[in-house]
Parts: sequence; structure tokens; C-alpha cells
Amino acid sequence: MKNNRRVLIADDQADVVEALRLLLKSEGFEIETAHSPAGILAALESRDFDVVLMDLNYTRDTTSGQEGLDLLARIQGMDATVPVVVLTAWGSVELAVEAMRRGARDFIQKPWDNARLTAIVGTQSELSNALKRSQRLEAENRLLRAGDRPTMIAEAPSMQQVLQLIARVGPSDANVLITGEPGSGKEVVARSLYAVSGRASRPMVTVNAGGLAEGVFESELFGHVKGAFTDAKMDRVGRFELADGGTLFLDEIANVPLNLQAKLLRVLETGEMERVGSSKTKRVDARVISATNANLAEEVANGRFRQDLMFRLNTIEIHLPPLRERREDIPLLAAHFLRAHSQRYRRHLEGFESSAMF
Repeated sequence: MKNNRRVLIADDQADVVEALRLLLKSEGFEIETAHSPAGILAALESRDFDVVLMDLNYTRDTTSGQEGLDLLARIQGMDATVPVVVLTAWGSVELAVEAMRRGARDFIQKPWDNARLTAIVGTQSELSNALKRSQRLEAENRLLRAGDRPTMIAEAPSMQQVLQLIARVGPSDANVLITGEPGSGKEVVARSLYAVSGRASRPMVTVNAGGLAEGVFESELFGHVKGAFTDAKMDRVGRFELADGGTLFLDEIANVPLNLQAKLLRVLETGEMERVGSSKTKRVDARVISATNANLAEEVANGRFRQDLMFRLNTIEIHLPPLRERREDIPLLAAHFLRAHSQRYRRHLEGFESSAMF
């Protein structure tokens, strides 16, 4: 077996974790361990794994498997490419079917057969790596085809993690929150994520939440029907519907009015919405990328932003360092903008000189 294949083992029983660790380590896998749902999520946020081998029960005297089933959905939201193999002593046909329905790739009941377990983990590891290679190639091809793709200038060491995150989460459908000071390049990162996503052939719709008055925000985002309010002289399609199948970029997300945050949360959770003035429910499928220069945790603490909405937006966070922490990029950025603006002014000058000849 190949080395450097990383497996995350999660179980609340230390002896089970150790037995699995020794078994899989002897087969050439790199092993990390966790003992709770929070530990699993923290590990997945910090590094990539080829397989997650996890129990379905973590609370003492619990046998329903509900903890693990709920955790499966969260793992799928973070990284749908990582295969999850569930392991439980309280297995049943119904529980196995439900685990597979929620995204598990396979199901093993304790006590396990060593040969079968290692074969399943090995197979899922190979499939995971093949899928990731395919996604990387597809993303690279999309970038090569994207004539209007954004220019990412990021040679500074402090930007390398940002580039890695773009490559890792860009091809997924995970919601992304981009944070950083004004002028740090949040929109460029958003467009880079879109360019390498599977939705690049569909529209990317941008909403500047900071530039919309509270009275029109709901209509802009969700649309309205004729007669919904005084100036609603015809039906209007909202930004969510325009982004259906594609990507919705919500810039300055901290400026969303508090009384409308519940509606935004509902769309993110269920994919369902209604136009203003209508009771007809519409379903939309839009990946949401948001950006802010505010500290959302502070906004939550001060009662200006819903905590559940912050968690829904922040499946993955990409924080951009300010320019003062990436000084290596300043000359490159200056040269880039100089070239761009000099070409524009040259075209204007050539047009002026041509008209002056007549």
C-alpha cells in the first residue's frame, strides 16, 4: 500500500481507537484520532483526509446513531469529497441505509473483520484520491478556458494558505466567508473561487449589501410581484433566482438588516424562498460566497448579526492578510495596475489622435 494516505479515526472509546490506529498504521496509513463530533470537525477544518472512519455514537448510553447521522451532514457540507466509513456496535439495516443516504460510503459493524476493514479503507482512499485528482484537473482546465478570470497576485508567503484554500474548496459547493480589511482583494478571491467551481458555466451574481437601502434589500435579494408595494409595477426576479444553479456573492454581508437575516438564513438552510408579496414558494440552488471587513463574532455579540446565520455562511472561512503583511506583492500589484491603466489611456489617446486628423 502507498504511504502518506491520511485516515481520521473517531470513537469515544480509547481502546477501539488504539486498536484501529495500530491496524491501519501497519498497513501504511497516517493516522489522526478524535473522540467527539467537535474533534472530528476541528480536524477536518485544519487538514485534508483520505478517509474518515467514525463511530455513530459519542454520548454515554446512546445507541440511536443520531449524533453520527447529524455529523455526516456537516461533514458533507465541509468537504463532499472525503469518504466517510461509519463504524458502530449497534448496527442495523435501517441505520446502515440512513447512514448511506446521508453520505456515508460504507458501513462496518463492530466487532470488525480486519481484512474487510482494511480493504474498505484502502478502496475508499484510492477513490477519494482519484476524485480529487479529477476535480483538480477539471478546475485547472476551467481556469485555462476562462478568458475573463481574475488576476490573483499572491507571491507573498502570507498568501500561500489562501491559494491552497481556493484550490481545495473552490471546486466544492461549500459556502465560503471571505474576511479581511478593505482593499485586501476579497472580490478577487470570490471570483477565483467561482472560476474553479463546477458552477463556472452558470452565472455569478453579486449583491453589495452595503449599497442597498433597507427598504429595497428584500426585493433585490428575493424579487417581488406586481402590486407588492407602491412602486412594484411589474414582477421582478431577485438575485437568488438569477443565481440559481450558479453562485451568489454577498459583499459586505455584515450590513444585511437584522430583520431580514432570518429570511436569508431560511434560503441557505432549505433553498426555499418567496418573492415579496407572494405566497408561492420557489426553490433555488445557489452557492453563496460572502465577504466582510467586519468582525462577525463582535457583530453577533453586540446583537447586530444572527449567530446561526454566521455559522451557515461560514462553512469555510478564508481570511486575507492586509497589504502591510504581504509587502512582497506591492510592487507586483503596482506594475499590474500600471499596465492595465496605461493600456486604457493609450487607447483613449489613440482615439483622440485619430479624430483630430479629420
